[in-house]
This record gives sequence, structure tokens and C-alpha cells, in this order.
Amino acid sequence: MSVNEPQVERLSQRELRNESGRVLRAVSEGQSFVLTNSGVPVGRIVPLDAPAPALKIARPARREGGWATLAIERKTAEQSLSATLDDLRGDRL
Repeated sequence: MSVNEPQVERLSQRELRNESGRVLRAVSEGQSFVLTNSGVPVGRIVPLDAPAPALKIARPARREGGWATLAIERKTAEQSLSATLDDLRGDRL
């Protein structure tokens, strides 16, 4: 948390389970919580209208390669798909 960020209440998994109504009311009023599991922070519960934290983009995403660059040649079938299915169905009779 940064220096400018208000103090956020820590909330254990057990407290969330046992006091979910109180927590939801507090969140709807604008309060945020840090969810912990055995004292280790694992998540954050914030109101929907809270501003999303800005993520620094280290480098833009770039698409390279892919299936098209492999230049795979398609093989043609000796018989149609429906003929192959009819053959397979005929084996079951």
C-alpha cells in the first residue's frame, strides 16, 4: 500500500464466512478490505465503483508466429466424410 492510500481493514477468511452480511454492507458503503488466509494477504474486496489500480505496462503485447507461419499443407481425403461415417455405422449393425 502506498502512503496516500487509506488504511484498509484486514479480514480473515473465517471472519468473511461468519460475518458476510456485515462485510457486504460495509463494502456497499465504500469500505475496502484485504482478505487474509492464515495471516497472509490473498485478495482484496473493494466496492465496484472503486477506481482500478493503474498497471504499468512494461512492454506492449506483440503477436509473433502462429499456425499460419508453419505453412502446413492440407491432405485431401480419398472419400467424403459422409461416406466414411456410413462405413463406420455399417460396422455397428
